[in-house]
Amino acid sequence: AALRAAARMAELQGDHAFAKRCGTIAAKGSRWTIDNLWNGEYFDQRIPAGASPNLQYGKGCLADQLFGQTWANQVDVGPLYPVEMIRTALKSVYRYNWAPDVAAQNQAHPPQRWFARPGDAGLFTCTWPQGGRMSEPVLYRDEVWTGTEYQVASALLNEGLIREGLSIIRGIDDRYDGRRHNPWNEVECGDHYSRAMASWGCLISLSGFVYDGPAGRIGFAPRWQPDDFRAFFSAAEGWGTLHQARRQNAQSNGFDVKHGSLRLQELVFELPANERLAAVGVEIQGRIVGSKATRTGQRVDVRLGEPVIVHAGESLVATLSWN
Repeated sequence: AALRAAARMAELQGDHAFAKRCGTIAAKGSRWTIDNLWNGEYFDQRIPAGASPNLQYGKGCLADQLFGQTWANQVDVGPLYPVEMIRTALKSVYRYNWAPDVAAQNQAHPPQRWFARPGDAGLFTCTWPQGGRMSEPVLYRDEVWTGTEYQVASALLNEGLIREGLSIIRGIDDRYDGRRHNPWNEVECGDHYSRAMASWGCLISLSGFVYDGPAGRIGFAPRWQPDDFRAFFSAAEGWGTLHQARRQNAQSNGFDVKHGSLRLQELVFELPANERLAAVGVEIQGRIVGSKATRTGQRVDVRLGEPVIVHAGESLVATLSWN
């Protein structure tokens, strides 16, 4: 994910040689990971021959195994592995690591620190569904961390696995309801631990939000309630509300800027599956803005005829129709 992001930044700076180098290394890493670590259900760990298995996870299902993909989603640099492989691995994490009640796992393998207790739901750091748990596995394997739960939930939501993603978020919300855990302090290593801020990624994933300030690109594709969706967004110089509404053969996508400004050159949206794009129109405060649209799969890229700035109190609305 870091290499993909570096390649994108290099392209923006015109350093095409470095961008190519980063892309080449990223592609090799992806192929190696698939060839060596994919076990058919998820990515595991290859412990070198002769090395001690202590503090490793080996054949375990690690909750954070697709953390890089979660970052890649949030900065819109694409899938690092085949999409079906990503979905399969995420489903495996949910199947093997998520527990509506942590009691049974707590009894079999008491955690080092108790962040979830019997009766609570939680996502365990690592489990061994295929066997092979060593006598002293990776540290914190039996603990429940909201920071990991949120990043897994955001990855699930990004792939359209809405029930699974929202169930994890609901589990956190129920756990930190003020009766046994402080709703203002999602403890992990210490009080007010910052990893819980991974929760922001869940909003990005539900919105399908993409943003590239230097390129003037912004867009969204709701994974949930796409016929009537509204959410908060933030950009480099402003923030506001985004919204999408669908009716018969058209949809409107809008940005209402509440504070600051939004510098734009390109808009990115998605059409319903199997629909053919017929026309696109863009307006700012009722003023028509020239644009040209191209479609790749469900994704529609709308290039504005000239850069625009949407100021606080103004709205940009794009209308997409199909036949």
